[in-house]
Amino acid sequence: MKKIIEQFYTAFTNLDGDGMAACYHDDIVFEDPAFGVLKGEKAKNMWRMLCQSQKGQNFVVEYSKVEAFKDKGSAHWEAHYTFSKTNRKVHNIIDAEFEFKDGKIIRHTDHFDLHNWSKQALGLQGWLMGWSSFFKKKLNEQTNGMLRKFESKQR
Repeated sequence: MKKIIEQFYTAFTNLDGDGMAACYHDDIVFEDPAFGVLKGEKAKNMWRMLCQSQKGQNFVVEYSKVEAFKDKGSAHWEAHYTFSKTNRKVHNIIDAEFEFKDGKIIRHTDHFDLHNWSKQALGLQGWLMGWSSFFKKKLNEQTNGMLRKFESKQR
């Protein structure tokens, strides 16, 4: 199962959203602080959207510490990019947990410090509000709105 995690992050470093989606089981459940919980095609489309939006940008992903056991795995990854809404540099540090079924990823949870991310991406506003559940709820609404818009254009 280590191979599927490496395949997933190799696709990510190449901004290949379809390659990332191919690593996911059809019943995938993804979760992170920015999007909340996404299931099935929504989870796959989130990666497609992120990869598409970063093409031609200064987006860099590095991954390490890939471990996999029978039905669970983990990885550490870091993203370096410019947040488009504020033109601020971000270095996000993420720890990922995976569960596998039928040779694919069925559960993927990314853990990162949302307050730290918000300070980098938004500056003072992120520093003041990024720790709050109100901020997280608003961010989830915005990111999921972007995903719905992306999906409507794919049809």
